[in-house]
Parts: sequence; C-alpha cells; structure tokens
Amino acid sequence: MIETLQTFIQSFPGWLQWFAVFLVATIPFVESYAGTLIGVAIGLHPAVAVSAAIAGNAAAVVLIVVISSRIRQRVRSAPKTETTSRGRERVSRLFQRFGIPGVALIGHPTQISSAAMVGFGANRTKVLAWELVSVVVWGLAVAVLGGLGIEVLAH
Repeated sequence: MIETLQTFIQSFPGWLQWFAVFLVATIPFVESYAGTLIGVAIGLHPAVAVSAAIAGNAAAVVLIVVISSRIRQRVRSAPKTETTSRGRERVSRLFQRFGIPGVALIGHPTQISSAAMVGFGANRTKVLAWELVSVVVWGLAVAVLGGLGIEVLAH
C-alpha cells in the first residue's frame, strides 16, 4: 500500500506533490504520521511534507467531526436501538478511562476515534481541539523520528 501511495504522489508534478501528500493524509490509518514519512521518502522537504500531511489529516478530522455531530443529532431524535461492536467497546473504554485527550492522543486513526467520541456524546469543540492537537503531535513526532532514522541510515 505504501508503494501505491508513493507512486500516486510521484505521479503529480513536483510543484503539486505537497497537495498529493495532503490528499493521502486524509486516509484513515495513513494520516499525518505516515503521510509525512511518505512525503519525505519521495523527496519532499520535511517541513513541506509534515505541513501538508498535518493539514490533510486535520481537514479530514474537521469534516468527520462535523458530519458525526449532525448524524448524532438526527439519530438522537429517532427511536433507540442499541448495537455495539468490539471497536466501539474499545473506544468507549478508552473514552471512559482517559477522556477526550486520552482517546485523541492514543486512539488512532483520528477520523474513527473522533467520530466515535462525538457519537458517545462528547463535546464536538473539545473533540476537534484535542484531535487537532493529536494530529500535530503525531505528525511532528513521526517526522522527527523519521528524520533521525533516515539520518542514521544515511551514515
């Protein structure tokens, strides 16, 4: 999958590859951290790669939080039926134990965890704020670690 994403990004003209990283970072499980590494691996400047990946992931999170909030409002007005999945139970346990900051920083992918928290009734502004903090923290952390790893491999 990583090779496919790298090929996708490289298919863009050089001056637009940052936008391709932005698009790739909107994908769950790729997000800001893998988007950054893919961007750097194809030769983008690390600052450009991390900025584009963070922006793409953040845009996806904002969209998901807004959509999830609207869906929750509609579902709350409908008759209640209770169904749970293993993933929902896991996020629910994390949410009850660590709250919004904990799920945002631990519960990747951010799009899924943000939708789940809003679905549980968490304040969408707080979810959005903490998820954006998470996107930046993870993007920068992986950029730094990736840069260190590339530096070590180059020597």
